[in-house]
Amino acid sequence: MLDSVNVTVGKKEERMMMTGMHTVADIFCVCCGSIVGWKYESAQEKNQKYKEGKFILERFKVLGPDGSTYWASHEAQVVGSDADDA
Repeated sequence: MLDSVNVTVGKKEERMMMTGMHTVADIFCVCCGSIVGWKYESAQEKNQKYKEGKFILERFKVLGPDGSTYWASHEAQVVGSDADDA
């Protein structure tokens, strides 16, 4: 298991994502307590098992080293978010 020092993991829950049903847990910043993403605990679909144990950070909720937020340019194609509400 991967240890992390800057987030805490919340309780597991079933959540319907764009790629099917997954058991996930929200992850929280240890400094401010804000939700910054989620962790895939388990996947129902066999072709989604590779996600298990992976952490997803929502870019707009994470600050860069200079304190600014990370924003994708309008020309950039942002892919990879699996949450229905992201």
